[in-house]
Amino acid sequence: MIRKLLRKVFRRAGSASPQQPALIPVEQHGIRRDQLSQAACKVCSVLQENGHAAYIVGGAVRDLLTGHTPKDHDVATSATPEEVRALFRRSRIIGRRFKIVHVMSGRETIEVSTFRACHDDDTAETDEHGRVLRDNAYGNQAEDATRRDFTVNALYYDPGRETIIDYHHGVADLRQKTLRMIGDPRARYREDPVRMLRAVRFGAKLDLAIDPAARNPIREMSSLLENVPAARLFDEMLKLLCSGHAVKCLKELRAEGLHHGLLPLLDVILEQPLGERFVWLALENTDERVRQGKSVSPGFLFATLLWHEVLADWEARKGKGEPAQPALFEAMDGVLEAQSRKLAITRRIAGDIKEIWALQPRFDKRNGKAPWRLIENPAYRAAWDFLRLRAQSGEIAMELVDWWQHFAHAGPDERERLLAAAPAAGASPRKRRRRRKPGGREQNGERQASPSVAGGNEGI
Repeated sequence: MIRKLLRKVFRRAGSASPQQPALIPVEQHGIRRDQLSQAACKVCSVLQENGHAAYIVGGAVRDLLTGHTPKDHDVATSATPEEVRALFRRSRIIGRRFKIVHVMSGRETIEVSTFRACHDDDTAETDEHGRVLRDNAYGNQAEDATRRDFTVNALYYDPGRETIIDYHHGVADLRQKTLRMIGDPRARYREDPVRMLRAVRFGAKLDLAIDPAARNPIREMSSLLENVPAARLFDEMLKLLCSGHAVKCLKELRAEGLHHGLLPLLDVILEQPLGERFVWLALENTDERVRQGKSVSPGFLFATLLWHEVLADWEARKGKGEPAQPALFEAMDGVLEAQSRKLAITRRIAGDIKEIWALQPRFDKRNGKAPWRLIENPAYRAAWDFLRLRAQSGEIAMELVDWWQHFAHAGPDERERLLAAAPAAGASPRKRRRRRKPGGREQNGERQASPSVAGGNEGI
């Protein structure tokens, strides 16, 4: 109790003379308000007109300074969540760990948070490891800046004056290519272990070297991630893998020992020659799509990361005499169940993953009506892209991939020729029933659905 009282006294004494921030004019930083979300600028304007301080904060400012296009825009304000809610009709208060307000403007959602106070041991709810569970204490802008994780994320932009307010030399750190933690890294990692993953992601995305003081504790504190809710881990891993720098991020995760337990058995997968090549090809493909501004399918991505675990279990089950199709579904369920203990993959994404996996054996069936039904499946293109990755990694022959590509884009007569020449699935080909003439249900070109042109990473 005495120790807590002393900490509180010294903290209050220190807050009497808050650190004076650097005010960086537009002539030096070069960010104009028209480069930012007009919805976020409008939120700031409404709050300021009603007597509150309000700034665009964090990632959007950081990304513009480094030449990246911001994905979202957050606002920090002196207004309480209830005051924000009262000013915007299309808004709602969310969050337990820290209340924030979502303000909807058209299709855009602006996340508005109230300035947070420095931690108070008497009010912040933590677990036995020091992770903050709930803390809704509000403070001033200087305290809010101190509460942020990295200096490059503690940048505030005033759209009205086009000025950046920098409390912790974040702009200088960006110019010096350094990712530096605000405060004691060990204490900050205990507050929120996900910051270790964020350090890896920001370092890779922004091409920043992690400051040794922030890097050194990561390996020894990585076990703290075991106490993070599975939903939070999944969200952070998804951001990391869809950052456009997934290859670099995963290599950093391995270097820091953070991959253990995040994607169960991933470290084993990466030690298998075929599995490692398959994973790197998938991540390189994802990175290239992100760089080109194309969409990325989380289901496709996680299907690739976990495929070789499914494949190993599937082959083992077949080796024990289990029928192929039931064995595959048992293997799929087993791998996803093991994964769900650490990463809370949503039901929709899990459904996409299983559909891609379940379609793989159907590519071996190139006789009868099976090929016609497969190319009409909405998930065909995603499954075919997955098949191509399997061939590129050396798991299967590229001839199978090329056959399906030709079949999917051929006319009715050419499809008949391909079917006649295709080997039958299984041991010995059976005599095929004669297909109807053109105009029949199976061959009528107008009756056939065109295969999706969307790549696997675009969703299924």
